[in-house]
Amino acid sequence: MSFKPLNDRVLVKRLESEEKTAGGLYIPDTAKEKPSKGEVVAVGPGKVAENGKVVTMTVKAGDQVLFNKYAGTEIKLDGVDHLVMREDDILGIIA
Repeated sequence: MSFKPLNDRVLVKRLESEEKTAGGLYIPDTAKEKPSKGEVVAVGPGKVAENGKVVTMTVKAGDQVLFNKYAGTEIKLDGVDHLVMREDDILGIIA
């Protein structure tokens, strides 16, 4: 299925969280928190400002990003969970 975000929205695929702690203990699935890191899959064209000009997006497809814990709307595309969120919900790009 193809999905193209509109305006300043971004399609993000969550990255899997660590299975093990730094001390070597395994974390059970019930105790894991949803990761707040992801990879940008698709971006919209940008936000239209009050003067009518389009403000281009800072992130691009392929960027790894850090986002707010409760950001976005969860959707399922081709059996894979994704998030659709505004660019404002992204805290930064992981280099």
